[in-house]
Amino acid sequence: MSSVCVHGLGYIGLPTAAMLANSGHDVTGYDVDADLLDRLDSGDVPVDEPGLGEFVTDALAGSLSVSDEVPPADYHLVCVPTPLDGDRADLAFVESAAEAVAEVLRANDTVILESTVPPGTTVETVAPILETSGLSVGEFSLAYSPETVLPGSVIAELRANDRAVGGIDERSVERAAALYDSFVEGTLRKTANPTLAEFVKLIQNTYRDVNIALANELAMIAADYDLDSREAIALANHHPRVNLHQPGPGVGGHCIPIDPLFLGQDSQKIDLIERARAINDGMAEYVTDLLESHLDSLADSSVAVLGVAYKGNVADARESPGLRLAEVLQTRTQVAGATGTSEAGVDVRLTDPHVADQRFALAPLDEALSGADAIVIATDHDEYTELDPVEIAAQLDGDVVIDAKGLLDAAAWEAAGLQVVRL
Repeated sequence: MSSVCVHGLGYIGLPTAAMLANSGHDVTGYDVDADLLDRLDSGDVPVDEPGLGEFVTDALAGSLSVSDEVPPADYHLVCVPTPLDGDRADLAFVESAAEAVAEVLRANDTVILESTVPPGTTVETVAPILETSGLSVGEFSLAYSPETVLPGSVIAELRANDRAVGGIDERSVERAAALYDSFVEGTLRKTANPTLAEFVKLIQNTYRDVNIALANELAMIAADYDLDSREAIALANHHPRVNLHQPGPGVGGHCIPIDPLFLGQDSQKIDLIERARAINDGMAEYVTDLLESHLDSLADSSVAVLGVAYKGNVADARESPGLRLAEVLQTRTQVAGATGTSEAGVDVRLTDPHVADQRFALAPLDEALSGADAIVIATDHDEYTELDPVEIAAQLDGDVVIDAKGLLDAAAWEAAGLQVVRL
């Protein structure tokens, strides 16, 4: 087993560090967030992910330690964020991590970048920084291998999923593959080209973004013919070579809305991908249009948005379609105040059974529904499939329900006196 330093103890880095430690490696988790390190030292795991608390606690009781200093290690895994800056990737965290590795890098060590990055980052950005150590590429190994996990199943998917491993040379590929082989049960897909591995990660999420955009456009077209888009998609998917995704109020999470922009930031050939991004980002406007067409006055209405998590049954609100919808609703209905400032006319009430982020003004479900003129189902939480339409109708002042996730039994809700509009 090897010594490993995992740089960045966030949503991917922390589970990865625990996985490696629980697989027998001597692991140091490095992060600059002193509060995070204190919480981990006290056994408090700040990532809301099923099973992760106990998994990390077991690792901390074994061969995982956390530190604000980078130790020498056989392997350095870089799992830091790459936020979007305008329409380009901000690589500041990747560059800082590479600089920290360079200070302790030794001959024959292996550096693996896992952060989602634009094509060419490993070779063009990380390698030159590592060479400030005085070592040349080849004297140390360098590879890229992206994670492909699903929130809610991170531990299982770290083990089970196939993994692309791209290295600058054959030795780098084999060194990286040897580490992942200690816990990955899926197939390791090897390539002697880290840029190809970077490209693969981006096109996986771009495929999903484009497919969802097609479903969303089909939903808008189906509405013009008074058709149920989800029924149409379900029937179309019986064809053996058709796999349409589902429409919705937008696309969230850190990957799908962001990765297509990384893919094309240094290419002039982007066309379809950009259009797909625009369609998915525009779904909040479309849902607002639906509300406006079914309410007497949107600006004077109260709208309960059910769900600010970006996907069902998780607590992750990154790039949340529900939050984007709330922003569009308020922007659409801003009116000039007496002092010349803008005031929002619509009363948007946000609620979510999983998200507890204090940055958002979240209300309990009953409070959000009480006296509301309309509901929008923005996230496919299981809890929303269990709502009683008769009880809901009694709490509302209005009768408009926009089911943007296709969760509800429309006939039952309409029997309770509610208008149900499905994407």
